[in-house]
Amino acid sequence: MAQYFHIHIQNPQSRLIQQAAEIVRGGGLLAYPTDSSYALGCHLDDKRAVDRIRRIRKLDRHHNFTLVAHDLKQIAQFAKIDNEQYRLIKSLTPGPYTFILAAKRLVPNRLVHPKRRTIGIRIPDNAIVQELLRELGEPIMSSSLILPNAELAMADPDEIRDQLEHDVDLVIDGGIGTLEPSTVIDWHDNRLRVLRHGAGDISFLD
Repeated sequence: MAQYFHIHIQNPQSRLIQQAAEIVRGGGLLAYPTDSSYALGCHLDDKRAVDRIRRIRKLDRHHNFTLVAHDLKQIAQFAKIDNEQYRLIKSLTPGPYTFILAAKRLVPNRLVHPKRRTIGIRIPDNAIVQELLRELGEPIMSSSLILPNAELAMADPDEIRDQLEHDVDLVIDGGIGTLEPSTVIDWHDNRLRVLRHGAGDISFLD
């Protein structure tokens, strides 16, 4: 049975943030709010928790997981970012964007695309996530909370609890999110292209 924390979206309670971080460190899987839809997250090095995300979402081995990070400094440890990419990502984050970039060698093979060696990176504009990442001191491995055969991501924490209370360890209620996941921008090579137009504005590409 999942725990359920109601955390204030603007002033997250430190005690609950600390407890959530301990759940992640202990191998727990959480459903949490972002600046778009809700997402599933776990510790970066926890293979069993990542496999649980795969089972919940029925993902194959080609799925690009996302590193949700506090800032670009954390991301640079795991993804290769040149100066042009750095400037654009800095201008759009924190925000509802996921960037697909070339992964550095230290990223475990199970978390990258098996052929392209890419990893998704994300810096959400959400105080709950930012405080959780600050408490952890490292990114979390994440995937948008889109259930199999669903067209839209999940946005209601009560609905998430009802459907996933036996599949996750913690549901963080940060209010109703949007039904749109993040906008996914692939930039692992010299071509920048939008793979999924979600909550993020892409008018900067015009």
